[in-house]
Amino acid sequence: MTAARLPLSPADRPPLGLRERKKIKTREAIRAAMYALVEEQGYEATTVEQIAERAEVSASTVFRYFPTKEDIVLTDEYDPILLEELRARPADEPWPDAFRDVMLSAARVGVEEDLHVARLRTRLMAEVPAVRSRMMESMSVTGRLICAALAERTGRDPDSLEVRVYAMSFVGGLMEASLYWAENGHQGDFTALVDRALDVLEHGPGREDR
Repeated sequence: MTAARLPLSPADRPPLGLRERKKIKTREAIRAAMYALVEEQGYEATTVEQIAERAEVSASTVFRYFPTKEDIVLTDEYDPILLEELRARPADEPWPDAFRDVMLSAARVGVEEDLHVARLRTRLMAEVPAVRSRMMESMSVTGRLICAALAERTGRDPDSLEVRVYAMSFVGGLMEASLYWAENGHQGDFTALVDRALDVLEHGPGREDR
């Protein structure tokens, strides 16, 4: 996901233990090192060894947290929070409304939290073939989480064709909104693009001359 923290109150979540906090701090240090190096010398010239040195960890630590260099760009802490947010929605709320609310909040907060990083990540998604390829794999993981949440709300099998198609259509819409934003020079509001993508999924593309 390109989003960051979602609006569920921290008071509603169990506090993280010291070990988990350290893990998050290490992952954030590795990401920050990666972003800084990419801006200085480009993506291809940046090596895992350089990232490790800048983050003051070993190369093996980098690989322990991120199996590939592309994962440093794409992986964040928030897919589980997305699932938590969806589960926290009112039981009688229509699924499309719940999902739209959560996705728009995620998109808005993600960009507001660090617009510079959001632009860098989406630019790499659009420009670097290896990152885009890995993004497809990453999005499938997010899609499976959405399948689980949708199945819980509807009582359907999370592995059913209907649930999988529905969930992955939303994931694909988010991915294309991210790429479109980057390919068009990050013009306009990313949240508005996500909203447009959700409208297309709900109503179809419509007529170009409207």
